[in-house]
Amino acid sequence: MNTPLTNWHRTHKQSLSRGDRAADKVRNGMGSWAFAFCFVGILVAWALLNTIDTFRHWDEFPFILLNLFLSMLAALQGSILLIAAKRADGISAAMAQHDYDTNLEAKKEVEQLVELNQKQIRLIEELTRELKTRR
Repeated sequence: MNTPLTNWHRTHKQSLSRGDRAADKVRNGMGSWAFAFCFVGILVAWALLNTIDTFRHWDEFPFILLNLFLSMLAALQGSILLIAAKRADGISAAMAQHDYDTNLEAKKEVEQLVELNQKQIRLIEELTRELKTRR
């Protein structure tokens, strides 16, 4: 019962569609410190460029255009988070099934080993009895 060892994660990644891979990259990018710091930097730059007198103001205080963009971003992020959660659930379910299948195979192998061990014990007992009768 020698089956080649496979890396479940590698096999799963190869089976992903282009959209799934893109969703993973977007989720991983938006969930990083680099994204958070970049985003804060953009917000600060937006506010500074629209409040300093030397620049032309395209979105004066109270930054209504920025507020609109942030609202749209929040709506988009909500959808992305739901998609990511759905994908994570799917991955968890697939991994659980893989673990279950692996455990079933291991159980069969252990049962075979126990059976073999019991046969060996019976043979040893028979040999021991045979040796005792010959003495």
